[in-house]
Amino acid sequence: MNETKTIKIDHLTRVEGHGNIDITIKDGQVQNCQWHVVEAPRFFEAMVRGRKWYETAHITSRICGICSIGHTLTSLKATEKAMGVVVSEQTRNMRKLLLHAENIQSHILHVGYLVLPDLLGAPSVIALSGSHRNEVMVVVRIHQLSNEMSDLIGGRTTHPQRPVVGGFAKWPTPVELKNLRKKLADGLADLDALVELVRANADRLPDFHRETEFIALSHPDEYAFYDGDIASTDGGKWPVEDYTRVSNEYMVPQSTAKFSKHNRDAYMVGALARLNNNYEQLSPKAKSVAGAFNLKPITCNPFMNSIAQIVEIAHNLEDSIGLIDKILFDGFIEEQARVTPKAGKAAASIEVPRGILFHEYEYDEAGVCTFANCVIPTNQNHGNIQKDFEGLVPQIKDWAREEIELTMEMLVRAYDPCISCSTHCIFI
Repeated sequence: MNETKTIKIDHLTRVEGHGNIDITIKDGQVQNCQWHVVEAPRFFEAMVRGRKWYETAHITSRICGICSIGHTLTSLKATEKAMGVVVSEQTRNMRKLLLHAENIQSHILHVGYLVLPDLLGAPSVIALSGSHRNEVMVVVRIHQLSNEMSDLIGGRTTHPQRPVVGGFAKWPTPVELKNLRKKLADGLADLDALVELVRANADRLPDFHRETEFIALSHPDEYAFYDGDIASTDGGKWPVEDYTRVSNEYMVPQSTAKFSKHNRDAYMVGALARLNNNYEQLSPKAKSVAGAFNLKPITCNPFMNSIAQIVEIAHNLEDSIGLIDKILFDGFIEEQARVTPKAGKAAASIEVPRGILFHEYEYDEAGVCTFANCVIPTNQNHGNIQKDFEGLVPQIKDWAREEIELTMEMLVRAYDPCISCSTHCIFI
């Protein structure tokens, strides 16, 4: 029997930005299977050229309204390396706290508002607010806690103002840090409720496995978010300065975002990649959550990225409590950042919610930016999404059209893509 299934999803819902799914199955054979990125290109690298050293982070934070903290901190690190600025341990720990705030904020947004409706069979979180009010309020409380944490340390929820080259323009007080610590400890109960809710419905996550390479920062002393070398589950470590040897960006006809590859045709970054590379350095609470889902390295099911995000929320909460204790125990002081601009060039990296992020800048003697390059986590994931399409569609090609469509939507959502941030190329 001749049958053609055509799946064309323009502007996939419950993701950031615009991406399309284009699949054609004819007479039981997959004829076309593509992930399209259709956002207009954005040229932040050009925007910062000709701008002063103290402006760069504020501009590049606007690459993303979700990962603005990560972009800010990566930009600051690159500028500091280029100018030989060494920050204090207190500054590093406070920045780690701020990064934890963003990770919780982004992960709970994704798991609670974008993925949970799929697990509970609802069209959106709006519908869930009526049918599962108590469960949605757990998500809201965790999200509110992360927003308050971002406000306190960064100065506002997104596009932080307080972190600057060399340190912070304004510091939270010890009393504010103690109050935050209590809220973080209280938030562990909501985390437990979230774990139970998702675990009870995790059987809705497709059982799909495709071997790939996972790339993330790795550090000998901690679960790497703020510092580390580039590491791969295929083996090997590289200094951040060699990021172009790993990311190997290239262009494809159907995308305004660059794709990336390393040892294989594609690689994955993000929470699952971090967990696969750094599992042993998770906090005890995070390992307990991972155990509840039987999640351990190396997991090659991309749908488990959402579960890895829950594991990281546990780590972020527990590690934040420890960081606050250390900051207060070491004797908190309101340091002043002092910077003398000079010529230099450097690359830096931080793990943002969606994966490993790279910024590189060059400055002249007056501290004016003359070169910039940003490699975004989602553009590193686009190639892996495409390869997952090619692996998954043949396995489900005989399903009903509606089931195929939902499964492919869930696959893209599992990557938690920030599509707008990733569009950094144009065809001439």
